[in-house]
Amino acid sequence: MDRITDADLELASDLVVHAARLVRAVRRMVDLPAAVRLLSILDEHGPLGVSRLAALDRCSQPTMSAAVAAAAERGWVDKQPNPDDARGSVVTLTAAGRDELARIRRTHGEAVAARLAALPHRTPEDVATAVAVLRDLVESPLEPPSSEGAAR
Repeated sequence: MDRITDADLELASDLVVHAARLVRAVRRMVDLPAAVRLLSILDEHGPLGVSRLAALDRCSQPTMSAAVAAAAERGWVDKQPNPDDARGSVVTLTAAGRDELARIRRTHGEAVAARLAALPHRTPEDVATAVAVLRDLVESPLEPPSSEGAAR
């Protein structure tokens, strides 16, 4: 296994910091409904119960229940009784929810593209590399950091 250097750790930390800042900056630039995270979680994980949605979003079950109710009212999600547990329900992303999520993602893309256009020294290849790195990080399982192999 390759040894992780202090420089590697610093770059990795910077990547996390700047990715989070970019997400927050885009959210400030674009007025979006609060249900965006809910729609994104359902898109990523498929149909889920309210408790699991709350855990994935790191919010309380009552907060998620309210978000699900609001999204259902807009037709973005469908909430049905859980066939395996009569006490629970299963929330599913609807076609209208997928359309709304696509619209939101396009709006995000437009906001970022406008910022990128203001940075003429960045090439499409730079952006493609950044996307590839972020995609690889998100699609590979994240494990807790280990002290083995890390430089001190």
